[in-house]
Amino acid sequence: MVSTSKLSANGGKFITNGTKYRSIVGALQYAVVTHPNIAYSVNKVFQFMHAPCDILFQAVKRILRYLQDIADNGLRFTSSSRLSLTTFVDATWASDVDDRRSTSGFCIYFRGNLISWSSHKQQVVARSTAEAEYRSVASTPADLSVDYGFS
Repeated sequence: MVSTSKLSANGGKFITNGTKYRSIVGALQYAVVTHPNIAYSVNKVFQFMHAPCDILFQAVKRILRYLQDIADNGLRFTSSSRLSLTTFVDATWASDVDDRRSTSGFCIYFRGNLISWSSHKQQVVARSTAEAEYRSVASTPADLSVDYGFS
C-alpha cells in the first residue's frame, strides 16, 4: 500500500456487488499469518468490507501484486544461543481520516525470531503524537501478558 494514501469510507465510487472484494480480502487475512508485513494494509482494506469502493479495490489489487512479487519470502526461524526478548513499538497519530484515531503496532522477537505482532486502532483519540506513542508503549506489555500469560 502506498504510504501516503489515506483510505476513507467516503472515497471513490461504490461497487454494486462487493462479493469479489470481500472474498479476496477474507483470503488475504490468511496470508497475514506468514507475511506480517502486509498486516497493516490488509487491516485497512478490511475496515471497509461493508461498503467497498473502486479505490479500495485498487488497494487490494496492489496488495496482491506485492504478494506475487515476494512469493518466495516469508517468516524464517533461526536458532540462537542468546536468550533475548526484544520488542519494537510504534504508533501513527490520528491516521484514520474518518474518526481521527491513532494506530498502534508492535513486533516481539524471541531469540531473533518473530513470535508475535499486532496492529490496531487505539480506543480513544490522542491529542498529540507523544500521547499516541505513550499509549502504544503502555498497551504492548498488557497485550503480551494476556496473549502469553506473563505477569
